[in-house]
Amino acid sequence: MLSKKTAVGIGIGCFLIIWGSYFLILSFGKQTLQIDETIESGKNTVYQFEVQNHFRQLLNVTGNSFHVKIETPHDDQSLYQGLQVDEDFKNKVDFVWFALKDGQHRIEVTNTGDSDVQVTGSIEFVSGSLEFAKHMLPIISGIIIIGISAVFSVRKPRGF
Repeated sequence: MLSKKTAVGIGIGCFLIIWGSYFLILSFGKQTLQIDETIESGKNTVYQFEVQNHFRQLLNVTGNSFHVKIETPHDDQSLYQGLQVDEDFKNKVDFVWFALKDGQHRIEVTNTGDSDVQVTGSIEFVSGSLEFAKHMLPIISGIIIIGISAVFSVRKPRGF
């Protein structure tokens, strides 16, 4: 028969394992991030993400005056340069592009005007290795909690 502490520990451990596994499975493959952000005057925002070949990116920036810098993977030895933007814009600009090479994309939008700038878009990316480790943490914790709880059913430690 399981003691109360053992049953509670196994329940908590199972919950952590299921929770971590669910979000780990969701993090595989292509992820989509919807952007809807307002940038105050004089401030900036940066988006940095890993992209695979043929992933679609969409960025709309609307405002008085703003600076957009987009860096995509490029190869200095060949004709392929990717999308490289480093310009000032007024009113509105739309960017739609497909990644032609796996690698890191970086988007920086700086508000250079006197009113707010609205940034909207859709970014397709892949999760990095840190994302995998983040989801493994509750799974491993659940296994440890179940193991420690199982000790309570085998023998009662002194002091409990």
